Amino acid sequence: MELTQIRLLVSDFPRVYRFYRDVLGLKPQFEAENGPYAKFTPDAGQAGIALQDRTQMAGVLERLGAEPEGYRALVVLRVEDLNAAHAEFTSRGAEFSAAPAPMGDRMRVAYLADPEGNLIELQEWLVLRDQADNASE
Repeated sequence: MELTQIRLLVSDFPRVYRFYRDVLGLKPQFEAENGPYAKFTPDAGQAGIALQDRTQMAGVLERLGAEPEGYRALVVLRVEDLNAAHAEFTSRGAEFSAAPAPMGDRMRVAYLADPEGNLIELQEWLVLRDQADNASE
């Protein structure tokens, strides 16, 4: 089995598309600002984040409600320098709900939400798991 993408169902496709492309700087596989589907691939790794127009998918499944309430997804993105990513994304219009802070002794994290309210965690790994395991031996 291979994970190919995490797909977010969104109501305002163009706005969310521009957020992932312009604010987070992810590269779309093809330009599709008006949807109904787009996939973004991070610089590293093979799985990506995809957007699907919620209305279009509701027509296919005949089951989706109008709008979800509360956080329904958590997208986790690893960055090399969390402070630099925080400053860059803020300069592009991102509003963080939690500034960079330690999470345990292995990483630092910061949180923001996309225009549909999906939670995004940015991670900076301070110590890789292998290094931490070797240091404890």
